[in-house]
Amino acid sequence: MNEVNKLNNRLISLDFFRGLVMFLLIAEFAHLFEVLMESGNETLTTVMDFMFHHAKWKGLHFWDLVQPFFMFIVGVSIPLSNTNRKKKGDTDKAIRNHAFRRAFLLLLFGWGLYCIGPEKIVFQFDNVLAQLSFTYLISFLLLKQSSSVQIGMGFLCILISDLLYRFFPVAGFDQAFVAGENFGTWFNIFISGYEYGGHWAAFNALPTAAHTLWGVVAGKWLMDTIPQSEKLRRLVLAGIAALALGYLTTFFTPVIKRISTTSFVMLSAGWTFLALSFFYWIIDVKQIIKKTYVFRVVGVNSLFIYLFASLGGGGLFLKVIRPFSNSFIGGFSSWMADLFSGLVVLFGLWYLCNWLFKKQIFIKI
Repeated sequence: MNEVNKLNNRLISLDFFRGLVMFLLIAEFAHLFEVLMESGNETLTTVMDFMFHHAKWKGLHFWDLVQPFFMFIVGVSIPLSNTNRKKKGDTDKAIRNHAFRRAFLLLLFGWGLYCIGPEKIVFQFDNVLAQLSFTYLISFLLLKQSSSVQIGMGFLCILISDLLYRFFPVAGFDQAFVAGENFGTWFNIFISGYEYGGHWAAFNALPTAAHTLWGVVAGKWLMDTIPQSEKLRRLVLAGIAALALGYLTTFFTPVIKRISTTSFVMLSAGWTFLALSFFYWIIDVKQIIKKTYVFRVVGVNSLFIYLFASLGGGGLFLKVIRPFSNSFIGGFSSWMADLFSGLVVLFGLWYLCNWLFKKQIFIKI
């Protein structure tokens, strides 16, 4: 297996990484993690809470890394996609128009998800699609800049956000790291008219732009005509450096994903670099994992399956299977019936991706 699939110019480890992240997300939509939390086993409940629930405010759980993973993966894909489109004959103008259209549609879809259900139009922008529209566009516009500029711009985005939280002068919103009393809350109210549930901040799009910008840098490294060992060394060193800076900043900035503090962005960036380097090493360098199909079919239609599941696709599958699981398994154990239902829903969502893949249907924007 070559490092880059020569048939379609795709980095196999990146496809695996993207597919794994999306597989975890559709498992959440299948309510599998929620079921496992209710197993009655205290140890399993504790593990599942750490792995698949966000930290309530301060702290870092595994699930807090999923959005940074995805934003970083998009960044890695930008230079690969740009090069591929140029090889197909697209002009710079066509590529630029596509990027602006894509950013607009991401914002539209991200906003639209919040308008389903309420009896009036709302303006809320804290989900991954809405925030990705900003981080993607910024990263695309800086694509032709040097890696040093892209790294520096990532730090600038983090610094601007940090200063706004620390020194925002409006009374009632001047407590930098207090839930509901910080700049992020003020910004939510300013653009939406209300504070978001869970104290998630729409302004996170600025500091987390660093994830996508630094993903672009990683993508450029992986495209360089240098030995694989050098590419791997760069990724690992970047991860270690980001973790070191992240842990250093925890002495004066708490780790809070919900408002994307400096320490959170740095720590999550560090783990993301290391995750990519690990997958790159075991798939492209050592070729320890050669079968990536299970995750790849999910990753290549990531936007479709995310929207489908968000709009109730998982719930639809659940309504179909639950009467059968309750009738045949519920009499023995309601928990086992729920677990079986969740597994079937997960398989149903995966099979839909598999069907699209086999039909060579790739829904993109």
